[in-house]
Amino acid sequence: MSGIREERHRMRVGVFQFPGSSNITENYKYIIRAIEEAAENKVRILVFQECAACGYPPVETPEIENIDFELLNSVIIKVRLLAKENDMYIALGTIRKESSKYYNSLLLINSDGDVIGNYDKRILWGWDLDNFTKGNTQGIYEIDNIKVGFRICYEVKFPESFRELFKSNVELCFVSFCDVLENDSTERYNIIKSALVTRALENTMNVISVNSISKYQTAPTVVINFNGNIVDEAPRNQEYMIVYDYKSPVINFKTKGQIQNSLELLGSTRGLVQDGMEVS
Repeated sequence: MSGIREERHRMRVGVFQFPGSSNITENYKYIIRAIEEAAENKVRILVFQECAACGYPPVETPEIENIDFELLNSVIIKVRLLAKENDMYIALGTIRKESSKYYNSLLLINSDGDVIGNYDKRILWGWDLDNFTKGNTQGIYEIDNIKVGFRICYEVKFPESFRELFKSNVELCFVSFCDVLENDSTERYNIIKSALVTRALENTMNVISVNSISKYQTAPTVVINFNGNIVDEAPRNQEYMIVYDYKSPVINFKTKGQIQNSLELLGSTRGLVQDGMEVS
């Protein structure tokens, strides 16, 4: 058998990088512009950077306690309306507040304008521990029959986090970053890009990332296919949108071997996919 999965599903995706800040109103202007551009390009899902709506603390917004959550929630309502108007899914980086707890979150809004999930960052260290509570969901959703996963910034350094997606048969993963520095570091940029390539290759999964440009970018906005090839990459430190036509890949003999051996090593009961159905 030459392949175990035919090309079944397609989805036009967009990722947009912009200079996030503590100014929620200004961030919203960028978000509106991105949604308009995405709509013109018939994007089905648009994904934003980490904490895009309010700025990442303390890099882009000084104190989490000073965030105007009433204003932030009003912006989210407007984004939901825009998602519905444009028949578009939107994954918006934001901060969620529940009682006295804060979560570094990707808010997933469907094309009816409904919030269908929050992926709250689970692997925390440094500033994240200072500000946030760990999430407890896997960040896996199905959009137009495509299983999609979400991860946030620091989590790219943990293969286990992406193996979780692999075991759940996720074929497309978005990674949202706010990874920026006052002083440029192409070395760090290339290290993180290499990590993204590895996560794609080892999990036979397409990986698409998006990063802020509030300072020097030290992680890329990039599209990487399941073979680890870079398909598209945004120019560093410039406002930019990548639009990419994603297709569920054909799994050929070579890739089947990689998947099958990985499943055996992981002791996973997940089946291979053939004609849209999992088979053992």
